[in-house]
Amino acid sequence: MELKIKFPGASRVDAEYGNLNIVTNQDGTAPPPFALFLASIGTCAGIYVKNFCDQRGISAENIEIIQKMERDPVTRMISNITLDINLPEDFPVKYKEAVIRAADLCAVKKHLVSPPDIKVYANLKTETQTVNV
Repeated sequence: MELKIKFPGASRVDAEYGNLNIVTNQDGTAPPPFALFLASIGTCAGIYVKNFCDQRGISAENIEIIQKMERDPVTRMISNITLDINLPEDFPVKYKEAVIRAADLCAVKKHLVSPPDIKVYANLKTETQTVNV
């Protein structure tokens, strides 16, 4: 898997993901990268909830997930994230705990629990080759 990060101008920083372009910006015209990171947690859980419902023929149309974040005042880092799955009145009660377990399977969450090692390199492009520095 590979993403190509580009700088198309102003304060935009985009990521090419296959044929898709993910636009980020710090000026309010697109989500900032950190908002996309946070949104990936809730939307990932949402995919698992949606799949759970689809497999059982349950409509997910009136389900919503409210994601709340708390910041550590000293480090300013997110210290706690809560996902509240609001189920409609007609949701089968017998699946309440199971839908929580489904959301808990989120791959983004699993990567936060066991984060990947991230290395950063810089390469100088020449007309004929790329040189690692």
